[in-house]
Amino acid sequence: MEPLPKEGEPAPAAAAGAGEPSRGTASSSGVVVQVREKKGPLRAAIPYMPFPVAVICLFLNTFVPGLGTFVSAFTVLCGAQTDLPDRHMCCVFWLNIAAALIQILTAIVMVGWIMSIFWGMDMVILAISQGKFFFYCFS
Repeated sequence: MEPLPKEGEPAPAAAAGAGEPSRGTASSSGVVVQVREKKGPLRAAIPYMPFPVAVICLFLNTFVPGLGTFVSAFTVLCGAQTDLPDRHMCCVFWLNIAAALIQILTAIVMVGWIMSIFWGMDMVILAISQGKFFFYCFS
């Protein structure tokens, strides 16, 4: 058993592990790792809206917490797609209404206001990622 190094001294190379690459070197094993975001039901219920509508919802959420989320709920009824294809349109509508109510009720302690702003930013990000820059692109 080897003695532990004193403070300020580097650890000996043998203690780092024989045959293991050090932390600073890259392994070239050719493994591809894919990261996929797991969304909860409220987050997945955010509709893919046209860019101008998403910006308006962000603006509304910034100044009146939950209002932009409430407006976005009605875009689901107008045919906007979500990440919940297996759920009925009315269920997704009510999930968005629930998110708006959570934002409104918790705005008193600033949590809802911050959540509302992030929700609006997610709406804009989703609109940009889908390339929906016009009002007629709900399908």
